[in-house]
Amino acid sequence: MPTVSALTSYPVKGCAGVVVERAEATPTGLTHDRLFAPVKPDGTILWQGEAPLLAAVRVRVLHGGAKLALSAPGAGELVLDAEADGPLLPVDVEKWPGSGIDLGDDVAEWLSGAVGKEVRLVREPDRAGRARAGVDPTALLVLSPASLDGLNARIAERGATPVPMDRFRPNIVISGWPEPHTEDRVARMAVGGAEIGFGELAIRCAVTLVDQTTGARVGPEPLRTLADYRREPDGVSFGLKAAVLTPGVIAVGDDVTVTEWRRPR
Repeated sequence: MPTVSALTSYPVKGCAGVVVERAEATPTGLTHDRLFAPVKPDGTILWQGEAPLLAAVRVRVLHGGAKLALSAPGAGELVLDAEADGPLLPVDVEKWPGSGIDLGDDVAEWLSGAVGKEVRLVREPDRAGRARAGVDPTALLVLSPASLDGLNARIAERGATPVPMDRFRPNIVISGWPEPHTEDRVARMAVGGAEIGFGELAIRCAVTLVDQTTGARVGPEPLRTLADYRREPDGVSFGLKAAVLTPGVIAVGDDVTVTEWRRPR
């Protein structure tokens, strides 16, 4: 029986994930997942392709999300208020409504120093708005160890170093599928107390070239090898982006039951 072997939330876009044993899967994803974002002075998102040191910024969610603790090598730790109250900034962040709640000068100064770029930290002002049209088809990112093993076998064949799972920043890792990319073929599945369904294939970018522990860019793998066998019209794919069809709690060790398969491509 396939089971959930890992759960990770990414409260701050681009920063390190928070590994959890259980989480609520809501119509907008795991609780607190990508609720905060680093933005440049022009309001656009700062991502690891421009500031790979974002990956080395560790995040802790405290007091049910009322506070955040950020830490980074050489920068110490900063604890800040993170409640949904404050001045709005115009921002251009995927899925957001064009504005973000500015979390203040102290965290802007700390985070700018930690990643080496001028940046402010903002909070999504209307989380529920992501799913107003029904569901968010990209609420979760799902991967399997079988898919990673298949990729790493190809990387090793060309004499390069295999990559760890965290390069792909999945929310849910499902073990027990023997064939690589089984997740691609899922139309609907029950995962713990939730039901999730196919949204789209996950198109991968230069974030996968960044060591998610040190924040160092170390490519060209895995994109070089993925380009050999996972090409799509808009890039290379690896993993499933999924919608939460029925909210519920998901825990490590939960069974996974596929209730509907997609037709082969």
